[in-house]
Amino acid sequence: MDRLCCLLLVSLSVVSAQFVPPYTEECQTGMYPPKGPTFKGSVTWYTIDLDLPPSERWKLIITDKKAEVRVLHVLFPLIVDTLPYPFNEEIKGIATSSGVPLGEVVLYNIFYEIFTVCTSLVAEDSNGNLIHGRNMDFGLFMGWDMKNRSWLITEKLKPLVVNIDFQRRNKTVFKSTNFAGYVGMLTGIKPHAFTLTMNERFSLDGGYIGIVEWILGNRDGMWMSFLTRSVLENATSYEEAKNLLAQTKLLAPAYFILGGNQTGQGCVITRSRVLSLDIWEIELKLGRWYVLETNYDHWKEPLFLDNRRTPAMKCMNQTMQANISLKTVYDVLSTKPVLNKLTTYTTLMDVNKGKLESYIRDCPNPCMPW
Repeated sequence: MDRLCCLLLVSLSVVSAQFVPPYTEECQTGMYPPKGPTFKGSVTWYTIDLDLPPSERWKLIITDKKAEVRVLHVLFPLIVDTLPYPFNEEIKGIATSSGVPLGEVVLYNIFYEIFTVCTSLVAEDSNGNLIHGRNMDFGLFMGWDMKNRSWLITEKLKPLVVNIDFQRRNKTVFKSTNFAGYVGMLTGIKPHAFTLTMNERFSLDGGYIGIVEWILGNRDGMWMSFLTRSVLENATSYEEAKNLLAQTKLLAPAYFILGGNQTGQGCVITRSRVLSLDIWEIELKLGRWYVLETNYDHWKEPLFLDNRRTPAMKCMNQTMQANISLKTVYDVLSTKPVLNKLTTYTTLMDVNKGKLESYIRDCPNPCMPW
């Protein structure tokens, strides 16, 4: 938390004074179907065949997105052979198809472990149906464009957003919203079973430490996004997914936001690297018909410079359980500062319909940088 606070204070001296928090607006309505200045475009669907060799699975996507992937050039040590199968082979295949050096593709696949700032929620409507929504906010501290008043990496990532239907034997195993060439999962649905998103948890025992330990040979922890990919691919129920997410040792602390297919099946799993610190669940008897997570432990106050939780909860409470739908959740996620300069996409999921839909976002000025 101290690291985040210091970085945010530094950033405040960089961005324009008009963005100094708090900047909030009244809860938005009528934003769905997506339109207007906050809607930057729909997300293209692709299919990945899990029956193909891992090195072949991403060829079509990377062929289509080669130019965009090549823009993200940075240096990083080559550690691909230390990563677990099949993710290591998929990454090698992406490097081959894109022409981007392998070490750079490795970095592209692990820097989400430490640079995501997101909002996720699971809500139960009056009929017991569960709706899961998320804003993916990414690019914090990765270069502020003073002229365009935007984060450089955030804007570069928007053309890389894709929806993917992962299939085996021509049948859907799970669906996700991804960045092209990113083999882990941050947002996904196992149709008719569960929905899952991951948010970063800021901690002194953070992802940097786990990554360094991995490079030095201590590899008993799991990469967060590889765990969520594995859960979406292999778990068959909400309870199985919850146990795996709560009990698997990780390289970095995290929040896993999980929704099921039955009443009461929605939770935020707060993780340290080693164990589950808390499982906060929907509890209708207590009047808790939704759970909502940004990047701070729900039992603590959020950082005053980054309070997306309070306006998001205000809008959820104003909406009321009887009116919860994909449409109204999109409205909540379209309200500043829940929608902010880091928001790359919004995803909405309805588990019982097996539905995932995503939209690339923009946040017109005035808008908070995070």
